[in-house]
Amino acid sequence: MTAIEAAGHDRAGEAATASADPGHEPRPAPGATPPRHPLISRAAAELLGTALLVAVVVGSGIQATELTRDVGVQLLANSIATVFGLGILILLLGPVSGAHFNPVVTLAEWWTARRGGDGVTGREAAVYVPAQVIGAIAGAILADAMFGRPLVEWSTHDRSAGHLLLGEVVATAGLILLIFGLARTHQLRFAPVAVASYIGAAYWFTSSTSFANPAVTIGRTFSDTFAGIAPGSLPGFIGAQLVGGVVGLALVALVFVRGRSSE
Repeated sequence: MTAIEAAGHDRAGEAATASADPGHEPRPAPGATPPRHPLISRAAAELLGTALLVAVVVGSGIQATELTRDVGVQLLANSIATVFGLGILILLLGPVSGAHFNPVVTLAEWWTARRGGDGVTGREAAVYVPAQVIGAIAGAILADAMFGRPLVEWSTHDRSAGHLLLGEVVATAGLILLIFGLARTHQLRFAPVAVASYIGAAYWFTSSTSFANPAVTIGRTFSDTFAGIAPGSLPGFIGAQLVGGVVGLALVALVFVRGRSSE
């Protein structure tokens, strides 16, 4: 679930300042980090943020199933907790690492930078992605520990059906479209609310309940609970998420075409 640069900054104002001052350093990429933060700090922020995000998702799922047997209420509780948790984490850690918490977002930004746009470098991506995966696993184990469950209990929740994979493509494509659309329109200050709201909505309008995040998907295999996913379902889900990332970037290029500046 995740993934944005310093949410409180006004991008338009930064761009105007850079244009007025030819010697001004280029502003950070949509998910990149300000130079003042060393890479180890950014990696720590990605690890911590992803761990807490998965702890919120898995922990709220466990709590919901202990309080009610109504699946609809369980999903409602799980989605509400995720919305609030994700929004807070983006707001807190966005200024440090960009608050990706999601390998698809990191890879999408790396691709954007490789194509001449804003984004993280290959070196940053190579550090971010493992940190996100490790954080996700740690978050699932932490959630299990908090509720007195076995620390590692492989999920038996099969999610291999084709319509669920389609849901993951849609959920991930929409997330990438949202994040990069906000970046293209200089509205990333709204990212904590916008991204959290989208994920909350996607819990309900996608058949897969919107994992939309390979790291979170891996983490959720470590908990045989309401929010879990069987290890056998991993390849399909992660493949669908990567496809969704490509579709999302294509939609960004189609919808948010950069206009030519008039001379």
